Amino acid sequence: MTESIEQFEIRVDDSLLDDLQDRLARTRFPDQIEGTGWDYGIPMDYLRELVDYWVQAYDWRAQEERLNQFDHFRTTIDGQSIHFLHSRSPNPEALPLLLAHGWPGSIVEFLDVIPPLSAPDAHGAQSHDSFHVIVPSLPGYGFSEPPRTQGWDIRRIAHGFTELMSRLGYARYGAQGGDWGAQVTTRMGVYDPEHCVALHLNMPIGRPPQDPGPLSDEEQSDLAAMQQFQREESAYANEQGTKPQTLGVGLNDSPAGLLAWIVEKFRTWSDCGGDPETVFTKDQLITNVMVYWATQTSASAARLYWETMHGGALSEDIPFISVPTGVARYPKEILRWPRSWVERQYNVTHWTSMPRGGHFAAMEQPDLFVDDLRTFFRTVR
Repeated sequence: MTESIEQFEIRVDDSLLDDLQDRLARTRFPDQIEGTGWDYGIPMDYLRELVDYWVQAYDWRAQEERLNQFDHFRTTIDGQSIHFLHSRSPNPEALPLLLAHGWPGSIVEFLDVIPPLSAPDAHGAQSHDSFHVIVPSLPGYGFSEPPRTQGWDIRRIAHGFTELMSRLGYARYGAQGGDWGAQVTTRMGVYDPEHCVALHLNMPIGRPPQDPGPLSDEEQSDLAAMQQFQREESAYANEQGTKPQTLGVGLNDSPAGLLAWIVEKFRTWSDCGGDPETVFTKDQLITNVMVYWATQTSASAARLYWETMHGGALSEDIPFISVPTGVARYPKEILRWPRSWVERQYNVTHWTSMPRGGHFAAMEQPDLFVDDLRTFFRTVR
């Protein structure tokens, strides 16, 4: 194992961009039954609109420049090259904070929240709320190279991220996550409670009791929504968890196919009223897709589902997480467990019912996201 940390710059070859333009221009769109809208998945009129924008107006070089305004690094942990963004605060007393994304997200989810977290006094807040912000790409996602060996599930990633924080010299840190990021950071709280002083989650795990007892109307509604999600919206996880390589061929070969696969989730899982562009811009949506396309990591990202589902991580009995845990409950989050069930798994010391927002909290509602992080982490500084 090498412990070296190397500076990294995001730079996509012109040849890749030329090839992308050619593929997009030759997209073969399937037919669609008139009047079905989003019922069968992403509608072709909206996909055509996005593809046209990608070809004619989208500027990857501008987005690349924005990404490179932050400091990027790579290091090898457990044989795996891991990329991370590291934004140190000017305040030497800042609390280190790891932000972990999931699928189909990327580091792009956090671009709007990093500056106010790392330099709050430059964004109308107090310096004592400063964080040193670390945003790793999950192994096999984006600029973290695809794993070359089996076994990189959420447990191994959690161990890798705790090693990353140690390698950066942080003896005391917090961690935040949603989606896979919530699963990873939960395990960081289990594996490294001596150094991980607190967790903040926007999709925590619930532990159902044997006898649930009476539930409020809101809790019953949340459970019904989760059942609906499992019935109508979880096929992606079954496919990625069973045959990711087969799916990966199409996603790696067709940029329009990758765009459709990912943007449909951003629309369905967000608090957007059915129109994704009420909370995301086209540039945001396409830049997140570009991270997968430019790095050819759509298949390796999908393999995380296979590794986690077949490695037993989802069925293991996780011990009670004793570190203080803050929960931000967004109304359109895809999995919303009753609070009492969450408190059976975590030492919940902070719970906020957000007025709006969904699965991609930092990207949808950056101000609400930042405010809740500041409020919670004040309790453990």
